[in-house]
Amino acid sequence: MEQRIGSSSKPLKGEPVTGAGFDPAFIPGITAPAPVPAQAETGPRDAEPEAVAEPEEPARTEEPEGQDPAQPVEPADEEEAADGPVFEAADRRAKIVADRRGVRLSLDEESCEFRWDEVAAVETESPRFGKRFTITVHTPDRRWYPIEIEATARARFAEWEAQLDAVLDAYFEEA
Repeated sequence: MEQRIGSSSKPLKGEPVTGAGFDPAFIPGITAPAPVPAQAETGPRDAEPEAVAEPEEPARTEEPEGQDPAQPVEPADEEEAADGPVFEAADRRAKIVADRRGVRLSLDEESCEFRWDEVAAVETESPRFGKRFTITVHTPDRRWYPIEIEATARARFAEWEAQLDAVLDAYFEEA
């Protein structure tokens, strides 16, 4: 008797092939990196490479009075984000940042970002044993995005809770 491994269901005609049923690595809300366009080979491999034009140097603008030209000018958005409370926690694989702009989650090379109007709730969970602190972002469409951060010590949990509470009190508004 033959047995097949995997799902026998196929998508309907015209239906996109997405979701965890067809791709076990699928995570809603996280987009895949943009595909790199394939470059067609135009000649033999032994041919000399084409000369690459060097980019022109941008025109210099006059510096404002009293500003050191060696000092970089920071955009207003970065200054704005630094004004209020910021929560940041990371380990070797995962990272979470919550600030004025919203909540950003990263795991390995994948990341997603939520503006405050896209967040329905933020839930934290500290385990009874172990050092993995879980933060879950819930969206209004009943989806949730958990991330686990491994702490160096269990004492960090209380510190992280306090920092995250300060950010949520400052920026998160319940409807």
